[in-house]
Amino acid sequence: MTSFCILLSGRGSNMEALADAVRDGRLDARIDFVASDTADATGLERARERGIETVVLPYSSEGKKASEQRLSRLCSARGVEWIVLAGFMRILSSEFVMAHAGRIVNIHPSLLPSFPGRDGIGDAWRWGVAVTGVTIHLVDAGIDSGPILAQRAVEILPEDSLETLEEKIHAAEHALYWKTLSELFRTGVPAERRWRR
Repeated sequence: MTSFCILLSGRGSNMEALADAVRDGRLDARIDFVASDTADATGLERARERGIETVVLPYSSEGKKASEQRLSRLCSARGVEWIVLAGFMRILSSEFVMAHAGRIVNIHPSLLPSFPGRDGIGDAWRWGVAVTGVTIHLVDAGIDSGPILAQRAVEILPEDSLETLEEKIHAAEHALYWKTLSELFRTGVPAERRWRR
C-alpha cells in the first residue's frame, strides 16, 4: 500500500478530504503523518482527531534547512513514498525538491499557469475572469510551475461573491485531489496527463 505524508499550514480541509477518501477505501493508500510549519494549525488538531500522527516542523525556531532535513529523515525512516502538499504555505528549497524529485504533489486554486502564488482565488476574482479552477501538479524548483496532472474548471457566476467562489474552489479541490492521487499512486505519472508549456 502506498504511503504518503501531508504538509499543511492552516485549517486542513484538503487533508480531511484525503483522509476521508483513505478511510472509505476510495484512495488505496496510507497517511503516515501530517506535518505543519505552524504548531497552531487547525489541520493538526483535525488530523489528531482522526488518529493520524502529527509533526510540527521547526521553521520558526530552526529555519527552512533544518525543517526540510527533519522532513527528509522522517520520510526516509518511514518509507514514505509521496509528499502531498495541502495548503502548505512554505516554498520548498530546490535542494529538497531535487532530493524528492517527481514525488511531491501540490494542489493550487487556479487554472495554472494563470494566477500562481499565494492568492490564486483572490487574484482570479480581482481580475474578473469568467472561469478559474483547480490544478494538481508535481512540484519542481519553480513557483507552481511543475508538470500538471489534472485540472478542473470552476465558473464564476454574476451572483458569486469571493466567499462563494472560495467554497466552489474548495469543493472542486476535495473532489479532484483524491482521484488524481489514486491514479498517480497506482500507475505513476501518465504521460498524457502532462501539459507541455
